[in-house]
Amino acid sequence: MKLFNPPQGQPVERPGLILFALWLLIFSASSQIIIIAPILPVIGIQLNMPEALQGVLVTSYAVMVGIFALIIGPISDKIGRRRVLLIGTLSMAIALSLHGLAQTWQQLLFMRALAGVAGGLLSGSAVSYVGDYFPVERRGWATGWIMSGAATGQIVGIPLGTVMAEFFGFRIPFLMFGLTMFATWFLVARYVPQPPVRLNRMPITVSGSIRAYVQLLKRPKILAATGSFFLMFISVGLFIVYFPTWLQHSFDVNGTYIASLFLVGGVANVILGPRAGALSDKIGRKALVMISCLITSLVFAATTFAIVAPWIGYPFIFIVMSLVAMRVSPFQALLTELVTDEKRGSLLSLNAALGQAGLGLGGAVAGVLYTIQGYASNTILSGITILVTGLIIWRYVPESAHFRKQKVLQRQKLRKDSILGE
Repeated sequence: MKLFNPPQGQPVERPGLILFALWLLIFSASSQIIIIAPILPVIGIQLNMPEALQGVLVTSYAVMVGIFALIIGPISDKIGRRRVLLIGTLSMAIALSLHGLAQTWQQLLFMRALAGVAGGLLSGSAVSYVGDYFPVERRGWATGWIMSGAATGQIVGIPLGTVMAEFFGFRIPFLMFGLTMFATWFLVARYVPQPPVRLNRMPITVSGSIRAYVQLLKRPKILAATGSFFLMFISVGLFIVYFPTWLQHSFDVNGTYIASLFLVGGVANVILGPRAGALSDKIGRKALVMISCLITSLVFAATTFAIVAPWIGYPFIFIVMSLVAMRVSPFQALLTELVTDEKRGSLLSLNAALGQAGLGLGGAVAGVLYTIQGYASNTILSGITILVTGLIIWRYVPESAHFRKQKVLQRQKLRKDSILGE
């Protein structure tokens, strides 16, 4: 299906390769984030990093992502998503390659901050591109497919990286994902055009950008949506950062078990992610997200009570990642519909910044709670947080205009049929 004719000098349009480039971006970017949790014990041993401080490796990345996502949002609305994708993918590839030089945990902390700068440039870019390129009735499907890159990272990248870190050192996974990010940069340069959407023609200034973000947050639905994303990531940070560490301490499992656990979770995400996105194209986004938040809150809170043997971890993580897939693609697709083209980059970058801030805050709090109260306190607080998220979405985040219009048309049709039947 030909969606648009690319401008002169742009890459030839190939929707399949565009989706693959965005998929590989998500695979590489998400894998280099997620890999931190399962290899934290290896990093702690090899770099003599105190356990209570290991969560700051997540925080340093998240803080830089948050700052630079806010900076790049208005810029992407002005110069277009293609240029941002090119700069961001090359920057991330270089930053990940530099991880191989880290000899102390302080140096690794600095490298994670550099990767966070690149991550900030990329935050929201893939989903923004989907919003620019694909029609609204296909965005859930497209978002589901590209977000399955994160799940594939769990199936292939994270298990492979975890095993390689255990046998060859923690640097190898980062170098591996740096290589895939170089490949992403090549694909973007060769096959991803700039969609012909309306760009922001206003000059970019610091004060102007701040005002634009403030104006966005003054809209109740935007404030609720971004606040929900912030809370979602706090919940994730509280739950996932010390999950592998708790498993190792509780059941004396090794890195291979942790890798296989992430593989099972990734399979769940790959199976359900695209299907959840496509389903949201048909029935609406909001209900799927709310149901996922409610069930996730119960599952998170029950973690330490439910997993009483290592084998239980497998069905448990399958359920957790199925619930993640159920809300991520529909919610991301919903966000693309809340604003017009020239504000989409700013909204999704703001959302990404708040999400990373939430992840960093969750990771930092998780370290304190885990050290003082144990992992059960992490899971209970994460369950409460995701429950509050679902309540906010239910009360304040509207369904997309596309589906509200569909419902109106359906009611009108039913009324017309009823009149004709009489």
